[in-house]
Amino acid sequence: MEVEANTEAPRLTRLRAVKDMKRQMILDAARRVFEKDGLLGANMRAIANEAGYTASALYNHYASKEEIYGDLLSQSLDRLNDAVSADVPAKANTVQRIEHHALAFFDFYLHYPRELDLGFYLFQGMKPLGLTPELNDRLNARLREALSGVEEGLIALGCSKKTAAQETTALFGHCVGLLLLTHTGRIRMFGQDGRTLFTAYIKKLIQQVKK
Repeated sequence: MEVEANTEAPRLTRLRAVKDMKRQMILDAARRVFEKDGLLGANMRAIANEAGYTASALYNHYASKEEIYGDLLSQSLDRLNDAVSADVPAKANTVQRIEHHALAFFDFYLHYPRELDLGFYLFQGMKPLGLTPELNDRLNARLREALSGVEEGLIALGCSKKTAAQETTALFGHCVGLLLLTHTGRIRMFGQDGRTLFTAYIKKLIQQVKK
């Protein structure tokens, strides 16, 4: 029995590794399909073809394209949170921590525009599609977590929780707007730089809060 147990564990580990590899291949294929067709235009058959699977084999791993999208976005948000929490100076004061978290958030999507695109595939015709309420809540929580350093810093500077939430929401909107202008090239029409404008916005916000 002990011999069987000793051989079973490695076998299960290998099976899990193979399954994880197959799921990642599907996710990589789905990303390419979503980039080309959007979430609304994509379908399980197209994703299966891109991944080199039959549609029936794909359903052994995922029940729907929305479930695939959820996994893709979850991975993206994990990378975002890692980027935002990385390299925070140990002796940074509250203002410096706010600036670090906000700019790290902006820089992640500045340097990886496809990650920003991924976050918008969910919206077609300005209506959110497809995700279950539970999955939607979980993904929103991960996005909110990436901005928690800003919100907590504003509270530390004296904002009420309500005001900190409002200002963090406004900062998020400002960030996304500047990123869209930057990635589409429209910001050149004004002769401006998105990161410079976002940095100025952060400084003005902090000055306003400290008054």
